[in-house]
Amino acid sequence: MDAKQYVSELFERVVKRNANEKEFHQAVQEVLESLVPVLEKHPEYIDLGIAERIVEPERQIIFRVPWMDDNGKVHVNRGFRVQFNSAIGPYKGGIRFHPSVYVGIIKFLGFEQIFKNSLTGLPIGGGKGGSDFDPKGKSDAEVMRFCQSFMSELYRHIGQDVDVPAGDIGVGGREIGFMYGQYKRLKNAYEAGVLTGKGLTYGGSLGRTEATGFGLVYFVDEMIKAKGMSFEGKTVVISGSGNVAIYATKKVQQLGGKVVALSDSNGYIYDKDGVKLDTVKRLKEVERKRISEYVKEYPTAEYHEGCANIWTIPCDVALPCATQNEINEESARILVKNGVKAVGEGANMPSTLEATKVFIESGVLFAPAKAANAGGVATSALEMSQNSMRLHWTFEEVDAKLKDIMVNIYKNASEAAEKYGHKDNLVVGANIAGFIKVAEAMKAQGLV
Repeated sequence: MDAKQYVSELFERVVKRNANEKEFHQAVQEVLESLVPVLEKHPEYIDLGIAERIVEPERQIIFRVPWMDDNGKVHVNRGFRVQFNSAIGPYKGGIRFHPSVYVGIIKFLGFEQIFKNSLTGLPIGGGKGGSDFDPKGKSDAEVMRFCQSFMSELYRHIGQDVDVPAGDIGVGGREIGFMYGQYKRLKNAYEAGVLTGKGLTYGGSLGRTEATGFGLVYFVDEMIKAKGMSFEGKTVVISGSGNVAIYATKKVQQLGGKVVALSDSNGYIYDKDGVKLDTVKRLKEVERKRISEYVKEYPTAEYHEGCANIWTIPCDVALPCATQNEINEESARILVKNGVKAVGEGANMPSTLEATKVFIESGVLFAPAKAANAGGVATSALEMSQNSMRLHWTFEEVDAKLKDIMVNIYKNASEAAEKYGHKDNLVVGANIAGFIKVAEAMKAQGLV
């Protein structure tokens, strides 16, 4: 069968079988379209049904999570774990607590994780989990009770050689700690490698907090260096003000760039003199306030309600680090018109397919999420390694390994793009490089 027709028909089946899961459809469409030249060159992948198997999760788990608030009222949320592909290692992927979570988002994230994890070069498969629980505004005691209830079901399906969850949106060190405590209690065993993103006192890794943001900037730096550029003197706009955005800002500033904007779910700040990161860290990580508070301390800065217009700020480099589909076609065209030279995705799928097309067709250097934000999961895998060896590496050791991994991801994605006739298209390159490793493992393991 013609590869293009095969991909088209397979995508139609995915949409039909997974109705109303638009984020999952978007992720699958992007990957399948990228794989046409690979399937043309390797028809055995079609014969063996590799693509058909890779778009279907190995296992999907949906469960009830009952918990009680501080007033004694019972609430019921829904928990998810999608174990997508274990061809190259145990399932690995974060847990997201956010009201928007439903099976389509978890499947999109788990599907992306297959290729992202493959790109790291480390032996980890793809998975993802979460709940529609919202930790915002909840007390520590309420979050603990929820996490314990969530883990009371999840523990049956995970293990350090089976499935290793981590944090994501709404799940940080506090939540990981509560979940790990409950897991340990239920299993009556100290299996440190079952969760990553742990605290340093019980098996966590130095550098994990910084990893996704630092890794993003290492990747983008490598991408722009290949074209004779650097961050030195560049104006940078970053969306978000969570973990990824904060540490991307820190690394950009270390490399001589000027970050002029950050955002949260309510709006964004613009500081033409450069964002003062210590203030943002205090507001967001310590005081847990809205980013609008920034302008009270720096009156020359501006605060704007709503997030979309952050992309109207002229910049050399844009780093979307907030959430999926935050840059649409219109925003992409504005960025291009204002002279953006490079875009690096720190969040998962923050650009729509139409926006991605605008960037690539306009010659903007574009670092797709599955490659550019792989630093977090890569360092999680390094945490797993330390747990297995019962060792603890220094920050410098972890950071050096992270940088090497991100440089290699860029190299492999770039080479794959060129080999399959899409030079400089890192979306295609990352998808192909991630896919081939998993496909070869699936081929070797038979029809499972």
